[in-house]
Amino acid sequence: MGALALGMSMPSETPTPSGRDPQPLAIESAVERLPSVVAGVRLVDSEIARAATELCRSSSPPYLFNHAVRTFLFGSLVGRALGQKVDEELLYLACILHDLGLTDRFQGDNPFEIQGAEAARRFLEAHDYAKDRIGTVWDGIAMHASPIGSFKQAEIALVGEGAGADVIAPDFSKIRKADVEAVITAFPRLRFKDAFLRTCADVVRNHPRSASSSFMRDIRDRYVPEFHPRNFCDRIVEAPFLE
Repeated sequence: MGALALGMSMPSETPTPSGRDPQPLAIESAVERLPSVVAGVRLVDSEIARAATELCRSSSPPYLFNHAVRTFLFGSLVGRALGQKVDEELLYLACILHDLGLTDRFQGDNPFEIQGAEAARRFLEAHDYAKDRIGTVWDGIAMHASPIGSFKQAEIALVGEGAGADVIAPDFSKIRKADVEAVITAFPRLRFKDAFLRTCADVVRNHPRSASSSFMRDIRDRYVPEFHPRNFCDRIVEAPFLE
């Protein structure tokens, strides 16, 4: 997730062994509207954005839903600070759906980023969303916890930047403290640190294969024992947010 790349919901149905949701992902119900503007950032209110918001809200515990919205807000603020021109709808869709793979409904044996990207793809296809735009959303979700994403176009890179700002720490050279406060006031953290770690642990417990590491990490652990990287859990606990 940019800075993050250095990592219970009430399910509406049980996922199939393939990880595919057994029910259509198109959401047609009325959606509770989000605030129109937070910290100077406009919340996207297109039809597909509202449907994606409802999918996230219905699949995620409240703390994880709020994190998804904060990811968009922080990502947007970083993009603004960098002077980037961004397709707001694409960024919003990737952010609001980026943690579907951590929910009971969509978790599976693939890494949670891939589970979420695939769930988002099926959802957007059910809404006849343009194939090339689906590809950008897929990449934004699949790469948000990897340093690879930071080398991609803004709609992909800013998902990781926004998530990293919310999970690890905002870069105050790009995001004002007053804006951080406005974002958290609008979408409270709800004891995010503890809840997020517990959710991730449950996913790994249920799907151990989803926590696969790269072969280079395995080689490092075997051949470079003197290197001791900081544990990601510690970085979350040390994040500069009062909860």
